[in-house]
Amino acid sequence: QVQLVESGGGSVQAGGSLSLSCKSSISVGRVHCMAWFRQAPGKEREGVATIQYDGDTNYASSLEGRFTISEDTAQNTLYLQMRSLKPEDTAMYYCAADYILCPRTMRWNYFKYGGQGTQVTVSS
Repeated sequence: QVQLVESGGGSVQAGGSLSLSCKSSISVGRVHCMAWFRQAPGKEREGVATIQYDGDTNYASSLEGRFTISEDTAQNTLYLQMRSLKPEDTAMYYCAADYILCPRTMRWNYFKYGGQGTQVTVSS
């Protein structure tokens, strides 16, 4: 069982930055994929970014390069650095993980383990 605990959410004005963290218990020595998803009220959960055990990353095209995913294997922590935030980035952000190669299509149900989420609110 892999435990995932997100933190770092909060409220920020448009144009601001925020950094999310996800502390995990995944075995970093194994092939694995970690990901960030988000879900806005009334919308489906969507993939934000993935990072594979070898550092390969993938991002949702809609982000326009504003977000950066990274993994500190020494600290077993996944990060999401967000900049130039927009009101439409407001959502609950979730961390996900599994012992798989990262899928090219980011879908929540592709991952066996998920966190409880951290809220990000961007005001205009």
